[in-house]
Amino acid sequence: MPPRHTRPRELEWRLFRGSTAVRRGLLTPKQLRSRAYVHLRYDVYADARLERDHELACKAVAMRLPPGVAIAGPSAAHLWGVDHAGGIRDPVHVIAPTSVWLGPRHGVRVHRADVAAEEIVRTGGVPRTTPLRTAWDVAAWCDLEAAVAIIDRMLALNVVTVDALDGTTRRRRGERSTRRAREAFALTDAGAQSPPESHVRVRLVLAGLPRPVTQHPVRVRGGRIVHPDLAWPEFKVALEYDGQWHDDPRQFHRDRDRLRWLTEVGWLVVPVTSTSVDVVRTVREALRSRGWRP
Repeated sequence: MPPRHTRPRELEWRLFRGSTAVRRGLLTPKQLRSRAYVHLRYDVYADARLERDHELACKAVAMRLPPGVAIAGPSAAHLWGVDHAGGIRDPVHVIAPTSVWLGPRHGVRVHRADVAAEEIVRTGGVPRTTPLRTAWDVAAWCDLEAAVAIIDRMLALNVVTVDALDGTTRRRRGERSTRRAREAFALTDAGAQSPPESHVRVRLVLAGLPRPVTQHPVRVRGGRIVHPDLAWPEFKVALEYDGQWHDDPRQFHRDRDRLRWLTEVGWLVVPVTSTSVDVVRTVREALRSRGWRP
């Protein structure tokens, strides 16, 4: 049996340029193609034991970016802590000034726009846009529901603040993406607990329904305080996500308990699952039954 390949210490748990590793004699071309390494982008490889997520993809792309180009938009949001903003198979978004040439690259979505030097920070060798610039680009590049879900999470992480978002729309008034940014920022809510919740909240508001309150405290039997996912306290109507929306299987039973407790104290609860259709109509009818009139 041939000897098992041993990773050189210099390449353990690291990203590296394949051509450099071969030139330095750390690997042969055959070893580079072994299962010990994963090919991420042109001439960029990684120890196969590294977690394959969007952060790894961003770092791989960053290794071959020219000066002045940075990870941006949803990809920068992922680097700022928004896990759902990108996956290993999603393209890495970068922003490149018009003065910098950057041809098409596999797995990279290039956005051409002016970006000030102070809007780019470098962490661990990876250039990325600042949180405020990231939120602005997310609003400009993503569809509204996706943009709001990402910025909701940035707010929850305290990476950006509502005041800072308002400030950047004032400073950038008149720019091409101002209308999109203002619309997305106005719909954000730091209380959102999941992307599906953000998506549904946006749909409800755009459909003309009253804006719901996230995580509204309700005292139920036994003195417990529960927080419905979305609530209209004036009408005692709540929207609750079924446990299957959550990663923890036990959440299903906890959600059933919450629904029962809310019902016992006079709330009308609209349960939502991943297969629910026409949630807007269902919520509208629930609110009408409690006295709401458009």
